[in-house]
Amino acid sequence: MDLTWLSAIIVGAGCLALGFCIGAYHPSRILIPARTSRGLSAATEIKKKKSKGPLEIENLAEILEDFKMVLVVRNDLKMGKGKIAAQCSHATLGLYKKLLQRAPKALDRWEMCAQPKVVVKIESEEDMLALQERAKILKLPTHITIDAGRTQIAPNSRTVMAILGPVEVVDDVTGGLKLL
Repeated sequence: MDLTWLSAIIVGAGCLALGFCIGAYHPSRILIPARTSRGLSAATEIKKKKSKGPLEIENLAEILEDFKMVLVVRNDLKMGKGKIAAQCSHATLGLYKKLLQRAPKALDRWEMCAQPKVVVKIESEEDMLALQERAKILKLPTHITIDAGRTQIAPNSRTVMAILGPVEVVDDVTGGLKLL
């Protein structure tokens, strides 16, 4: 009986496993070939320069249980339903990416609460920026989405702000706003 095909499969599977292991333990050597003079990738250097310390909300995640995200939509822009949905998605993802780097415990707490999201409306950009300042005073992380202006609204318009934190603290900032 000829077992050549069986040995070819075993060798192929072994090579696949070896490649996976090398890629899993040394991804920067394979996926990021461009290096700077110190041996770090350019992307890593940029991240190190931009990287800030952990957010203070990280400490609250250890002592408070109920977290939520509020999406504050500018009503004066008269965006269509689809545009609002897209802008809310951008704001959610922007804040998520920030928290993934700087407050992973807060993000985990929010995810354990079933990722609650509430969408409210605000009447102007000035009101949104004032709300962001209030959130900053309370040490809540925020992300404001700025639209490219390719469809319904002017370029560089601030459309949606995402805020995440303990329910009581977030309500202190957004509790007076009406649901969209």
